[in-house]
Parts: sequence; C-alpha cells; structure tokens
Amino acid sequence: MTYNYNKLWKLLIDKGMTKTELRVQAGISTNILAKMGKNESVALESLAKICVALKCTLDEVVEIVSDEAASTSIISLSDEAIQNRQSFQNNYEQLELSFSHNKKNSNKPKVISLFSGAGGLDIGFEQAGFSIAVAVEMDPSCCDTLKTNRPDLPIINGNITDITGTEILSKAGLKPLEAALVIGGPPCQSFSLAGLRKGLEDDRGKLLFEYVRVVRETLPVGFVLENVKGLTNWDSGRALKLLIEELSKPIEFEGKTYVYTITPPKVLNAVDYGVPQYRERLILVGNRKGLTFEYPKPCDEKERKTVWDAIGGLPAPEQPSETALRVAGTIKGRREKFGF
Repeated sequence: MTYNYNKLWKLLIDKGMTKTELRVQAGISTNILAKMGKNESVALESLAKICVALKCTLDEVVEIVSDEAASTSIISLSDEAIQNRQSFQNNYEQLELSFSHNKKNSNKPKVISLFSGAGGLDIGFEQAGFSIAVAVEMDPSCCDTLKTNRPDLPIINGNITDITGTEILSKAGLKPLEAALVIGGPPCQSFSLAGLRKGLEDDRGKLLFEYVRVVRETLPVGFVLENVKGLTNWDSGRALKLLIEELSKPIEFEGKTYVYTITPPKVLNAVDYGVPQYRERLILVGNRKGLTFEYPKPCDEKERKTVWDAIGGLPAPEQPSETALRVAGTIKGRREKFGF
C-alpha cells in the first residue's frame, strides 16, 4: 500500500488553515503530521480525528493505492481493506460523538466519570455546573441505561483494569491536565459493614487503586472519591491510609512535578443534604492547585426531607414486573455468596 495526503493539504489551503492549527484542533502530534508529510501510514484513529476536526470524509484526506493496482483508490476489495475501512468508521463515529458532546458543553468544566453505574453521581455534578466528558463502566446493563438517557455521552464499556488513562482521555476528547475532575465510587462491597469485609483481599477492593492510577495518568485539577463508611475502619484504617498515600505521591509529567493536596476525608450523611434517606458515605477530595476544600455544611434538622416528601405524590404501585421478581429471587443466594 502507498499513501498520498495531497488532498488533505489542498483542503487545508481551501479552508485557510495551517498545519499547526490542524494539529491543535484535531489533537494530533507533530510526529503524525511529519509522517503524513512523507506520505507514510498513520493510525486510523489519527485520520478519524482529522476528519472530525475538518468535518470531511476519509476520501477527502488520503488516497491509499494498493501495490497491485496503482489505479485503485482507497476502496480495495481485500478483506484487510474492508476491515480497515470499518475500523476507521468506528473510530470516526466515536470521535464525532465525543466532539459533538464536548462542543455542546464547551464552556463547562470537564469531568471523567469512573465506575459510573447508571449515572447517579454524574447527575449531581452536572447540576453543579460540570460536564461529563466520558463515563467508564463495566456493567453492560448500566451502559445501556446511560446510552438510553444520554445518547451523546461517550461511554467506555469495559474492565477498568484493562483501560489506560490515554484511552479515557482520547474518548473524552481531552489531554492530560485538561480535565477538571475525576469522580467515582469504586466498588464498596469489600468494605461495607453489610458485606463480608474482605477489603484489599477482594479483587473488588483493589479497584480503589485503579481509581488512583487513572488520576495519576490523566492529571485532572482535582478528584472526588466516594465510598462506604466501612472504608474508614477496615483493618484499623489501613486501606484508607494506603489510598491517601498513593494519591499524595508526586507525579512527573513533561518536566514538571504535580502533587495533590488531600483534604482529610469525611463521612457525610445524605439526609443532611436534602435526601430522604440515612445514607452515610465517605468522601475524599483532592486537588493539584494547593487549594483548601471545605465540605458543605449540613442542613438544619428541621429541613430534612421525609420519604413521604419524595414519593407521596406517586400513583399506586403496579404488580411487580417479571424482571423485579427474577431479581428478587437472587437476593438470598447473593447474600450467602457475597455477604450483601
């Protein structure tokens, strides 16, 4: 295969855009542009980024000619070409989705959401003026819920242990240091007072440190971590101490050192903040600006909401659905196996 990018250079001239402007707008490196200047092959993801930035098709950027037929354009009938074309289309659609989502929320601070679930924590941050740039979640059912309610939200459906910070940033259309926050509540069953409390001996408990890894790889301005109250006293607080130590370690990036200032963790009760439920959660907050964070003050006890305040106006319940009955039938076994 030989590659020719003359169409791209002509397109830049027509748009009055320089190569430097293209590099910044598409989020590609100078090395990628240099390879294209030599008519060398580059990653399909880079081509997709260029197409998204220029709002053009692949055929307007590059001509790919097979060695067997110099007259053949990018469309080759080989299996490899078809697969490459499909791979490009997938990359393009994902990047276009991210571009569209971020353009709509361009003036809002961007948030990377980990362990997103159905998006409950995300809603709170959106109400506070942030924009969720990407959601990372392993459960396919939760991802289906996110897609249904937020069709334009970039989502990574996978195990966080297999997902790099670079992948997360790419999906979000961000670079290191650009995210305002990383937020999330790593699985809490390992530390919950209602569970078996295996803590760091449980693979789910170790996911706390995957959260740390993503913070260190993406370098947001700050982070907010939520977990159960039991994290404070598991093994006399060892897990929480290790977590804070890891989050506090210096990070070297492009010749500079970044350190997160950790606000002492605090257990907050949802009932003190307008939620009709006694729900205690540990909150851990940090930032790399050296700023002091103050937890919000609880409401007056007289201002607390009751369950009736929340659901009193709902219509009478219908009979349980087949799904509800099926899930209910698993509760006993789940309790015996996992302790919750």
